[in-house]
Amino acid sequence: MEFAELIKTPRVDGVVLHRPFMPTVEGTLCLTGHHIILSSRQDNTEELWLLHTNIDSIEKRFVGSLGTIIVKCKDLRVIQLDIPGMEECLNIASSIEALSTLDSVSLMYPFFYRPLFEVIEDGWQLFMPEEAFRDLESMTDEWRLSEVNKDFSVCPSYPSLLTVPKDIDDDSLCKAASFRHGGRFPVLSYYHKKNGMVMMRAAQPLTGTNGRRCKEDEKLINATLCAGKRGYIIDTRTIAVAQQAKARGGGFEQEANYPQWRRIHKAIERSNVLQESLIKLVEACNDQSHSMDRWLSKLEASNWQSHVKEILTTACLAAQCIDREGASVLVHGTEGTDSTLQVTSLAQIILDPACRTIRGFEALIEREWLQAGHPFQQRCAQSAYSNGKPRSEAPVFLLFLDCVWQILRQFPCSFQFSENFLIMLFEHAYASQFGTFLGNRVAERVKLQLSQKTVSLWSWVNRPQELERFLNPLYEPNNLVIWPSVAPQSLLLWEGIFLRWNRSTKCLDEAYQEMVHIIEYNKELQNKVNSLRRQLAQLETEDSPLQTP
Repeated sequence: MEFAELIKTPRVDGVVLHRPFMPTVEGTLCLTGHHIILSSRQDNTEELWLLHTNIDSIEKRFVGSLGTIIVKCKDLRVIQLDIPGMEECLNIASSIEALSTLDSVSLMYPFFYRPLFEVIEDGWQLFMPEEAFRDLESMTDEWRLSEVNKDFSVCPSYPSLLTVPKDIDDDSLCKAASFRHGGRFPVLSYYHKKNGMVMMRAAQPLTGTNGRRCKEDEKLINATLCAGKRGYIIDTRTIAVAQQAKARGGGFEQEANYPQWRRIHKAIERSNVLQESLIKLVEACNDQSHSMDRWLSKLEASNWQSHVKEILTTACLAAQCIDREGASVLVHGTEGTDSTLQVTSLAQIILDPACRTIRGFEALIEREWLQAGHPFQQRCAQSAYSNGKPRSEAPVFLLFLDCVWQILRQFPCSFQFSENFLIMLFEHAYASQFGTFLGNRVAERVKLQLSQKTVSLWSWVNRPQELERFLNPLYEPNNLVIWPSVAPQSLLLWEGIFLRWNRSTKCLDEAYQEMVHIIEYNKELQNKVNSLRRQLAQLETEDSPLQTP
């Protein structure tokens, strides 16, 4: 298929662009296969380059011969295009709708994008499972790297290499996989260096109404326990939802078959509920007309903050079991690709200071989200404005980033990266020139040859001139476990995402720059103090021989 077939009117002059907190721009609108471009001949005027994949929905309005297109984006931005001529407006709108809803992954922009920067470090080669396993080997010899899934036949949503207990052979892994939803048998998620406890993740066991059991599965998770120790199974579903799953062939671990494990049920909502919550939250944030009572009521009705609280509470529970109780943990929900990953990754941010650095956080996203099989292509197909009926869309990754922001806000000196880093990841998960978030699992990315045909997001982010934009000026390395508060008073609305297009951030930006200036000035003064101390010490040593009788 040629993109030209979908572009009825490639260019229109005299188009007026309206954007939040920016001056109105008049210029020429051009449609390409992947972008809406508006350029003006005025000096110092920023052009608009908007990816079609960033468009969630559009609305058309007409006043006489003047047409207006309201473009609602997946990054929650809303822009307005005033187009002279009804036919031109209809053609532009029709083309945008067609180009923004293409299903073929291979037609997306990352396959056509050619970077203008030099790729110093290939992001596709970073954070490989072998590299993570070498780090693990330096701490313990109780695990091995299995190739049981090398052709993705045992578990389509797992990567080809998996870290499993050393004493469990591949035949046992295959039998355990047949007992878990989607073949997602328990694998290592995190090793706690402090006490040797581990966190594993999986999908629900297929016990069904008959109480089916699997000796290999029991042996697999028991292999993670030390002699005389108990473990915790954290099920991210309520007991009622887990019971209902048994009728559909799923279920949960029976105490009689897993006597060394205590099961705890939490209440993290499924994807369809989360999508509805996001829509309500964004609607509340965009409604400028209501009173304080109405705003607070709509905010509460969205239940977004409740979801944040529940996820953080569950992650804190997992971290507490590992660090304070000295127990290993297995986390799962139904499929093991959504709430499970939120909990395991947040628990690691709480426990492991390395995950609070930029490189460590990138590795965490690769390991616990991309390689672990979170279906980004499905979950991020729509955002809060789409008119289409939700299928598999859900803001699972955005909720995770929101939880990270809550911890970052409570521990502002413990993270190497700033809020801007999290916002950038949100934007690229929904629409990007890079191939990192394309596809739903490793097997798809291998088939699409993303590492050969597209550029990795990390290749761009890790360039020194880009990294500088995402560094936290308050960062002081903190090797301790950090325990965030999950009290309702401690959890705030993430304004950097949900209100950034609704009100100007000029004052906040100026305050931030002033803070950076003060920090730099403080460093200069500290260096001067250290230099003077060295000079004083040198003078004292030179004077001491003269004072000797």
